[in-house]
Amino acid sequence: MLYSFDGKKPIIGKDTYVSETATVIGDVVIGDNCYIGHGAILRGDYGRIEIGSKTAVEEGVIMHAPPDEVCKVGENVTFGHGAIIHSQAIGDKAVIGMGAVVSIRAKVGSWAIVAEGAVVKMNQEIPDKVVAVGNPAKVVREVEQRDIDFWTYGKQLYVDLAAKYLEVGMHQITD
Repeated sequence: MLYSFDGKKPIIGKDTYVSETATVIGDVVIGDNCYIGHGAILRGDYGRIEIGSKTAVEEGVIMHAPPDEVCKVGENVTFGHGAIIHSQAIGDKAVIGMGAVVSIRAKVGSWAIVAEGAVVKMNQEIPDKVVAVGNPAKVVREVEQRDIDFWTYGKQLYVDLAAKYLEVGMHQITD
């Protein structure tokens, strides 16, 4: 569901799927060909959220920005199920694993992978093209070609899934 708040309303790009069970509030801008999954919450109530094209915000993700600040997400980013995002910036093609937390004003570089359950602390920066794990998140290695191949495939799955939801829809069963 889309909601206006304090005179601001979400802007949704072309061919972007927003689940009717997702909640998108206020100052949120979502690019083209994105997938906003079931139960996701994007709160642009006192900060702004900007999401680049071809980004997947999977089920149960919560996104927010500090007051009068922007949570800027690049293009072709993947947010795994249940991630909590309160960051300042997520670079293009980054991957935030299931259940990971990217805290207030944290930054994650392009093609960086934050592993499942990892916690990127407030103001922490994860560089480009590295894998970070743990709590607090620590860089353990550089991104390898096998990571890029796997995640390029996974990212396209969600672009295709968004298109399919838009084409065939979701239908409630009443009997």
